[in-house]
Amino acid sequence: MLIALVVLGASSAWAQGEIPLPKPRPAEAPQLQGERAADRPEADAPQAEAAPPPKPEPKPEPKPPSACRLALTDAIAIAPSLADIAGPGSCGGTDLVKLEAVVLPDGSRVPLTPAATLRCPMASALVDWVRSDLAPLAASLATRLAALDNYDSYDCRGRNRVRGAKLSEHGRANAIDLRGFKLADGRMLSLTDRAAPRAVRESVRQSVCDRFATVLGPGSDGYHEEHVHLDLAERRGGYKMCQWEVWEPLPVIAPLLPAERPAEAPPREVAAGEPQDRDPNRSPQQAQPENAPPQQVEPEQGEQAAKPEPPPASSKAKRKPKKSRGERQSELR
Repeated sequence: MLIALVVLGASSAWAQGEIPLPKPRPAEAPQLQGERAADRPEADAPQAEAAPPPKPEPKPEPKPPSACRLALTDAIAIAPSLADIAGPGSCGGTDLVKLEAVVLPDGSRVPLTPAATLRCPMASALVDWVRSDLAPLAASLATRLAALDNYDSYDCRGRNRVRGAKLSEHGRANAIDLRGFKLADGRMLSLTDRAAPRAVRESVRQSVCDRFATVLGPGSDGYHEEHVHLDLAERRGGYKMCQWEVWEPLPVIAPLLPAERPAEAPPREVAAGEPQDRDPNRSPQQAQPENAPPQQVEPEQGEQAAKPEPPPASSKAKRKPKKSRGERQSELR
């Protein structure tokens, strides 16, 4: 009876054209072992397109070289470009170069020892000064310029290395300290040495004060007694500062050692035995050999030989012998 009802229900469903289908498998259901992707209903569905990978950000284009950089060619200086420096505080700078040497008009190179890290305008001003002023000065000394003694260039610090002081132009790569320059003949001329020719130091002082905004040397503030500071600090109204006293050479001091003994002076042994009141017009005596007998010195004119002194008198006079009593009576008569 039950079977008949089922057969009747199925026949009625077929008659109506409705065939029951299984529900689709949920996407979050675990995959059955051995199940193929083609047997899954979602395999026939179009898959969503994968997102394209992110495009790499374009690299920033390098800055075009400045007019200073274009003018500072290998014909006048060996100065490769450096990356910008962003130091602590306001230290650092842009348009930097490493000034290694100055190329003179005759093609010879004047190295900076060590090389200086500077802004291009400061490096360009230094190169012009060396080529136009310092090299001709060396030529006037019958030699040529060989090297520059660089004491300091870029340094992130306060003025005069004082803690808490205002930022120095060295911290902006806008300054250089020079101690002197070397000549091809081997001489080393220090800009602050009093023994160096004063005319040379005066000429250097005049040339740097004409070209740079700040010049500090001996006599300025006590911090620049052994070098000269140069920078291109910008001030209101284009004000310049030139403080460098070119001191006079030190006075000649008498030597500490005694003067050399004259050749005509008598030997020291004879001079030590002579009387202090001798006649200065007398000719010096010749040295006597060691084994020679001593010579007697004649007394000078007007001076008498000393006479031997008489022997001292006896303190007690000799007593006379006593006379007899008869002798004394005869004297009384």
